[in-house]
Amino acid sequence: MAGKPDGGVDGLDEVHEINVTPFIDVVLVLLIVFMVAAPLATVDVAVDLPGSTATPSPRPSKPLFVTLRQDLTLALGEVVVARSDLGAALARETGDDREERVFLRADRSVEYGSVMEVMNLLRDAGYLKVALVGLADEAIPAAIP
Repeated sequence: MAGKPDGGVDGLDEVHEINVTPFIDVVLVLLIVFMVAAPLATVDVAVDLPGSTATPSPRPSKPLFVTLRQDLTLALGEVVVARSDLGAALARETGDDREERVFLRADRSVEYGSVMEVMNLLRDAGYLKVALVGLADEAIPAAIP
């Protein structure tokens, strides 16, 4: 049996404060883990994207094509349309049906930013169902320079 020979209390008072030292240690370890893992979470790898081998979707009876030509002019079907008039022309063509799918095709030499501008014009006009038109896989070159 452990005890003091005089039968008294051992003299240690109870401490009613939280010891934050282990908490700080855990937080510092987590900080180091996240500092090491954060740079690994970003992807910065150059890659040549492959062509699509997916089976094409069935084509509607009267598809609505918006074409971005090499000279950056827009055409709705076969009619050239100004960028500012694209929304109104789409509304006339679809009968103001914003749920109709719009097929966007662009010349291969057009920059990606220009394609995104046209997609933003379509979104601003309320047409959210946009399908990108491409070539079948056998027509796509093996490596894009």
